Amino acid sequence: MVFSIITPTFKQPEWVRLCAASVADQPGVAFEHIIQDGGDGQGLEWLAGMPRVRLFVEPDLGMYDALAKGISRASGEIIGHLNSDEQYLPGTLKIVDEFFMRHPKIDVLFGDAILISADGAPFSYRRIVTPLRAHTASCHLCTLTCSAFFRRSVVDRGLAYKSDWRVVGDAALVLSWLDAGLKMAAIRRPLAVFTFTGANKGREKVAKEEEILFRSQGGQERRAQPALVAAHHRIRKLLAGAYRRRNLDVQIFTLRSPQRRQKIAAHEVGFGWPSGELA
Repeated sequence: MVFSIITPTFKQPEWVRLCAASVADQPGVAFEHIIQDGGDGQGLEWLAGMPRVRLFVEPDLGMYDALAKGISRASGEIIGHLNSDEQYLPGTLKIVDEFFMRHPKIDVLFGDAILISADGAPFSYRRIVTPLRAHTASCHLCTLTCSAFFRRSVVDRGLAYKSDWRVVGDAALVLSWLDAGLKMAAIRRPLAVFTFTGANKGREKVAKEEEILFRSQGGQERRAQPALVAAHHRIRKLLAGAYRRRNLDVQIFTLRSPQRRQKIAAHEVGFGWPSGELA
């Protein structure tokens, strides 16, 4: 299978370098890496030397508009969304390729992810379970885009990112998948890292405002008891082994080592967000 990895970015060349490196060294698969820069392309000139990277520098209406543009240019059978401050772990695309080959009826695949600090230190392991509509609509999204992959056929059905949203477009997308009855699966393996750079969109004020608007459109789930829905979700995660501490050895690119993966060990890594939220 051919992968199309879409990376939206805006004036983050130092993080794009790490992101692109984590895609470029994926063995045993065919892929293209489409990078949509909403800025002026400054600092990304070196991408011209990467044969499987396609860089497009053009204005956009935000991250989801950039993603929509990138996906419209994709030629691959499997699509991944990797933000510029995220990375794939070694062998991720091969793992995903083999899964989709073995499970032709699965439309969307989710994997685990590791949260890291700006200097590359792991501080949280996120076990992903397949999303449910009640939880997605009334509480929050329980998956991460960096460790999610979907078939091109999903896009062909019109189930892609919409530029209407600025921050919660990933939750809106997953909700549309659930409403359409797509078949989803989760594998209990870490596929990517998500970097807390201090500038993550989800922590801005606009995220709170959009979340309120998104919840207001949740249909019958608006009448659900969020506490009960959240409790059910956490029981699912507990049974999946999400709430235990782990010893990790991750191989990632860092700002100090942008050309070679570094092995970083971490012990007793937790499972929450920096705010302490379990989710």
